[in-house]
Amino acid sequence: MKSLEELSKIREEKRKELDLRKNVNADTREKHILVCQGTGCTSSKSPKILERFKTLIEEKKIENVRVIKTGCFGLCAKGPIVIIRPEDTFYAMVTPEDVDEIIEKHILQGQVVERLLCKDIDGSKVQKLDDLTFYKKQKRIALKNCGVINPEKIDEYIAFDGYKALEKVLKEMSADEVIDTIDQSGLRGRGGAGFPTGKKWRLTKEVVGEQKYVVCNADEGDPGAFMDRSILEGDPHAVLEAMEIAGYAIGANKGYIYVRAEYPIAVNRLQIAIEQARDYGILGNNIFGTDFSFDIEIRLGAGAFVCGEETALLESIEGKRGQPRVKPPYPANSGLWGKPTLINNVETYANIAQIILNGADWYSSIGTEHSKGTKVFALGGNVNNVGLVEVPMGTTLREIVYDIGGGIPNGRDFKAAQTGGPSGGCIPKEHLDTPIDYESLKEIGSMMGSGGLIVMDDTKCMVSLAKFYLEFTVSESCGKCTPCRIGTKRMLEILEKICNGEGSEVDIYKIEKLAHNIQKASICGLGQSAPNPVLSTLKYFREEYKEHVVQKECRAKECKAMAKIVIDEEKCKGCGLCQRNCPVGAISGEARENRVIDQEKCIKCGTCIAACPFHAIG
Repeated sequence: MKSLEELSKIREEKRKELDLRKNVNADTREKHILVCQGTGCTSSKSPKILERFKTLIEEKKIENVRVIKTGCFGLCAKGPIVIIRPEDTFYAMVTPEDVDEIIEKHILQGQVVERLLCKDIDGSKVQKLDDLTFYKKQKRIALKNCGVINPEKIDEYIAFDGYKALEKVLKEMSADEVIDTIDQSGLRGRGGAGFPTGKKWRLTKEVVGEQKYVVCNADEGDPGAFMDRSILEGDPHAVLEAMEIAGYAIGANKGYIYVRAEYPIAVNRLQIAIEQARDYGILGNNIFGTDFSFDIEIRLGAGAFVCGEETALLESIEGKRGQPRVKPPYPANSGLWGKPTLINNVETYANIAQIILNGADWYSSIGTEHSKGTKVFALGGNVNNVGLVEVPMGTTLREIVYDIGGGIPNGRDFKAAQTGGPSGGCIPKEHLDTPIDYESLKEIGSMMGSGGLIVMDDTKCMVSLAKFYLEFTVSESCGKCTPCRIGTKRMLEILEKICNGEGSEVDIYKIEKLAHNIQKASICGLGQSAPNPVLSTLKYFREEYKEHVVQKECRAKECKAMAKIVIDEEKCKGCGLCQRNCPVGAISGEARENRVIDQEKCIKCGTCIAACPFHAIG
């Protein structure tokens, strides 16, 4: 067990040692080689890169160089990523075979390995992380330590003011003062609904009960979302500290983190963090010598999307089938095992310590009038810089897609962006300059959601997109209520009929009416929001639905039953890229001549459309 004095000493000494991680007046001859060990880079052999660095440094007996395992840097499209500090040199798409050259040239000779430098949006190679356009419009609060510290070393978290907020709360603040601070900051739940966090904490505190619980919802089920996973992998102690602060504020002594079993790296690092915090006496009985006690356990989810809904999550923790409860009562009154329970998601908790340390005014100065702070997005789809971004609320969609995301690949046009996953809606091109905040997104028929942001180019069919999300919802419905269980299935059948070229205008009327009824009658938020992708695509892309049912055409060629892919003779340059990329040999033609597609062989996969640099195929 560590005393406050010992923690303070760790914080002071370790921070001096780690100043070079942020290039803050780094007065050291030491170098740190930071290697991303998030899920994305790990899948691309980053553990082998890390081990190769360690092996070479040991073999060559190189002094004053350390290899550090970190969480996600954010720019996933360029992974595996290696950063060398204090120079801040950013190496992208590194392979295990590149390590020898980095050691020889950069570490031993002091030369930058030019070929491994990251390319910026304009194609120029950039040496320093902070000079990359991807990072310039971001502001990291929830992701403050991701890519900076080793998430498996509690001392590194402590070095960057870790557990200082908990110390302040226990020594200097009453429970009401903590809640007031969170309330005045304007922080709203980052799980999707955007409920004021301070208000939720106060409601739970005011309920009388000897036993209360704090729960972290880490059941991140939206397709393409990886915000919570990255925070848990890169900075698990931030969540533990916040849960303890919440426990003190509401009068709870027990916490549960409900995390997806499909996140093995996050689960492992959470377990390590919990054990380290217990060893230091930061979790357990009489924390920091006070009468406050708090402990945390992990509960693994079994992959059910519905368990992202708070009451279904509680049922699962209790060992029951994950199905939502009828509300009221709300969890604040009757939650886990019928006791008052506070539930927030990972990103919400990741903001708490920073608010306590820097003050409510600091946090509320960021963002918009009604949407304070920052938001983390998993940026994916048809965008050059796929990755994890954190921007101030109010940043426009255009800034995220073009300034941070680097625009659309292959010179294609932006068509839409899907926010909020299966519960969200589509944002069309005419709303590219919409500020990303709770109110603005709601006004145009979308929602913030947990933070998935999927960009689509002009090759995407919006009817097919709606069908994709309905397929997901139908397969993940818990089946408890009829509107969701049966209604979404009927909606999917209509969409399948339309995409197969068998629909009529009556089907558009039917699916729209059915969507509104499901919204009104479903028990939980997931069922109520399931029709959103259909309603938003109908709102902004109704003409595509009409083309499907009247002309029997799919302009994007995605609905294969109606697709006929042809090559425009005037635009075709005879380069042969389409022919070389066709997986079934359906394209013929001689060098420097127009190509022709054999419609009987064509499987309408769209590979040729994506391969053509002249947009001659459609």
